[in-house]
Amino acid sequence: MPLIIRDQLVTPPTWFASFRDLTLYCSVFLKLDVLVESDDVDTYYRWIKPRGGMDFVAAFIRPGEEDGLHLDLEANYAPTVVVDRIAPENIHRLIATIQSCRGRAA
Repeated sequence: MPLIIRDQLVTPPTWFASFRDLTLYCSVFLKLDVLVESDDVDTYYRWIKPRGGMDFVAAFIRPGEEDGLHLDLEANYAPTVVVDRIAPENIHRLIATIQSCRGRAA
């Protein structure tokens, strides 16, 4: 099951280090394909790439192109974890929620 992160969650107020931590954990320990969902791939790629954010991101996709667990600002697809940012204060809750959803899908 892929983890699909909405593009707006890779820019501030998200802490980029927390985004990297989340994608590292999900990719390496949970063995999830991490995808970034965007209508404006070039802009977000240019933001992520020089900061080392592509290390654990498998690909960019268009909205609705892939099924999986979504991390988004609003619940547009099921299942979705709704969050306004990825930051140190919520990273542990996000990981626990993703693990829980992954366990139900297995």
